[in-house]
Amino acid sequence: MGDPSGIGPEITAKALSYPAVRRMADIRLIGDRQVFDQARKSKAGIPNCGFVDLHNVRQKDFSFGRVKAEYGRASIEYLDKALELIRAGEIDCLVTCPISKEAINLGSFHYSGHTEYLSAACAAPETVMMLLNGEFRFSLLTRHIPLARVVQQLNKQEIIRNILLTRKSLQKLFLIRQPRIVVCGVNPHASDNGLIGSEENRIIKPALQKLRARFKRGIDGPMSADAAIWKARRKEYDCVVAIYHDQALIPLKLSGAGEGVNITLGLPFVRTSVLHGTAFDIAGRNIADCTSLIAAIRLAVKCVLNQRKA
Repeated sequence: MGDPSGIGPEITAKALSYPAVRRMADIRLIGDRQVFDQARKSKAGIPNCGFVDLHNVRQKDFSFGRVKAEYGRASIEYLDKALELIRAGEIDCLVTCPISKEAINLGSFHYSGHTEYLSAACAAPETVMMLLNGEFRFSLLTRHIPLARVVQQLNKQEIIRNILLTRKSLQKLFLIRQPRIVVCGVNPHASDNGLIGSEENRIIKPALQKLRARFKRGIDGPMSADAAIWKARRKEYDCVVAIYHDQALIPLKLSGAGEGVNITLGLPFVRTSVLHGTAFDIAGRNIADCTSLIAAIRLAVKCVLNQRKA
């Protein structure tokens, strides 16, 4: 249920209140039961949902909307319990509510988010963050780093690795036999062939040429980000590789933030998440929207079933 002081408990309760959501799968909810009960408006029980209660939040001084090391540690303990159940074969996939990067770091877990923590915990260094909604799929080449470091981190090997994992995941998780992928440029107009920066010619183009020699077709770019995103919305591409975080997040949130989902590619199991944060400013007020969580649950189930077909 994510950070106990955020909106995770509330949106979980709201999502599970829908019979159609509970019918999607046998659901285990991992968190603190007292916090969960405090967050939900209805006191009626939630059928067909097993609760794994870690009892790890002190009720004496608990309140919603606070950043605390205790709550950061609790949110990591929920993840560790989920990993334990996955390794034991008791659950097939993981859906996560938002955690606070500040809180987990206060709790001595020095990671920039779920993706980085799960990658380390699963010894899966080659992971990719894919963000999607009804309009787009984006694979992020870089994630939560300052914009000043984006160009510094660009390298051919990382671009190739990202595209290969993205392509494989589109085939296995989404059953797209011949994925069509476009890679954005990092500079305006994808540098206009070197007039506005050199990264496209020096780094991105050589990486894509190597991949095209292997796959012949289905990999385009580097393309001006505005053109790539426009063409993807016209369904000319199955996925856009974004060079940096906001290159993907802005079009996603403009085109359907409520239905946005984050899926981590490269883990040994399917993991999806909501496409928003802890929203401490509205936590505990019963006004949070659970649409993204429902979409994340639906996608996790779909991907697991698709894996079995692939």
